[in-house]
Amino acid sequence: MANRPYQPLLLRLLHGANALFVVLALVTGYWVYNQFDGRWGRLRLPRLDGIIDLHGTIGLTFFLFVPFFALYSLTLGRRRLVQSRDLAQLGQPATPQWWIALHRLVNSVMLVASLLAWVSGKQMDETWLPQGQLHQPAYLFHLIAWAFMGVSLLLHLLMGVKVGGVPLLLSMVSPEVRSNDTPGHWLAQIKAWRDRKGN
Repeated sequence: MANRPYQPLLLRLLHGANALFVVLALVTGYWVYNQFDGRWGRLRLPRLDGIIDLHGTIGLTFFLFVPFFALYSLTLGRRRLVQSRDLAQLGQPATPQWWIALHRLVNSVMLVASLLAWVSGKQMDETWLPQGQLHQPAYLFHLIAWAFMGVSLLLHLLMGVKVGGVPLLLSMVSPEVRSNDTPGHWLAQIKAWRDRKGN
């Protein structure tokens, strides 16, 4: 299909890894909450003795990775985040421009949610929950960041479907690689972006 959307390979790799870490962090984070807290409801999940360590390992991997995704998002992927002109378009509900602006806003919120979860997770102590220390400010902040990230992920997916439909979602996992989009071209893409910023 000639008009099938194409996403840059670097975006797909970074976005795919970030999506994997976010989903794993959300699932294991809920499991930790369910096992040690559960104040606002819990599911009948089996007890996993190493769930805090597993969530912490995923969190550490996410901690090491998310700066690269954030850097890409704020540079080469900047047009996918909210722009100053989008703020005016948000005042025109239900128009095509409004949906695109809203999609970019949701993308930006998702990035902020990831960074909040990243920052709050680094403040956590893995001994708090087994010891029943459920009122630690860093833990409560991390719970809020977890919920914020979950809602943001849902909105991110819904807006992707609304704006680009199934073709957009499929383009994010497509194995297609154009000849000018191989790793050998990434430095040239960054240089071109810097040149555009300088003009």
